Amino acid sequence: MNLSIVVPLYNEEESLPELCSWIKSVVDQHGYTYEVLLIDDGSRDDSWKVIQTIAASNPNIKGIKFQRNYGKSAALNEGFKAAQGDVVITMDADMQDSPDEIPALYQMIVEEGFDMVSGWKKKRYDNTLTKNIPSKLFNAVARKSSGIKLHDFNCGLKAYKRKVVKCIEVFGEMHRYIPVLAKWSGFRKIGEKIVEHRPRKYGTTKFGWDRFINGFLDLGTIMFLGKFGKKPMQFFGLYGTLAFLIGFLTSGYLMVAKILDPEVGITNKPAFYIALAVMIIGMQLFLTGFVAELVARNASERNVYLIEEKLGLEEA
Repeated sequence: MNLSIVVPLYNEEESLPELCSWIKSVVDQHGYTYEVLLIDDGSRDDSWKVIQTIAASNPNIKGIKFQRNYGKSAALNEGFKAAQGDVVITMDADMQDSPDEIPALYQMIVEEGFDMVSGWKKKRYDNTLTKNIPSKLFNAVARKSSGIKLHDFNCGLKAYKRKVVKCIEVFGEMHRYIPVLAKWSGFRKIGEKIVEHRPRKYGTTKFGWDRFINGFLDLGTIMFLGKFGKKPMQFFGLYGTLAFLIGFLTSGYLMVAKILDPEVGITNKPAFYIALAVMIIGMQLFLTGFVAELVARNASERNVYLIEEKLGLEEA
């Protein structure tokens, strides 16, 4: 199968027939073998009924329905698990992503050898104050912290080699950082393509201001997990030891001062209490790293490695 097109959706009953018809027209024109995976993230409208109707007339349309709304990351993760195509393309269901971009994205993966290609909606039709400005700030921080030179990390229109989506797990709100997840899984050739951003034709946006706060919090989470997820003691142990040493040396200085001059008060000095607090914090950080290390060492996936290929070895 050439293509798996994964479409997460929530309350998009109006746009689905037109979107699926447009996708079919594009892929048929280029002769691709394909499947469209519509992931209903607990919609409260008739989206699932629409999916059933479309699937009845087109066997390439497949659906997964969640019992309740779990979020875009969960929907993408399930779509990635089910995808069978050599190239996996994701797009939003609100008709703001154009299916006409599919052939070019497919060619960049198959012919140019990219592991992943992310869309860049250079010209947007969103509200400048509530979307464009926060998005630019978010993308600048993500670019700087991850080292991946993309303009639009959160663009829903992306293309992947099949092995990329099979090697990453998207959880929480990590759909914003799939390029980072791919990079840390060893896929280095990540490209970008300017894509069309279309005005919303049906419904209203499902995202609010909280997505920007959550986005930055998730960025901190993924940067930490990527660097210290399997070696937490290197983070907690280092800063815990430094904090303890600072507090210990400060306390030692105060004790020596007291010995040299018995008239000098210790407990009435702010430095005494600060030193005690820093020592306690340092011990807590160190113990946190110790416990986290025990958890990491006993995790079932502690020795999971991504092997690209084998030579002269038979599969067990």
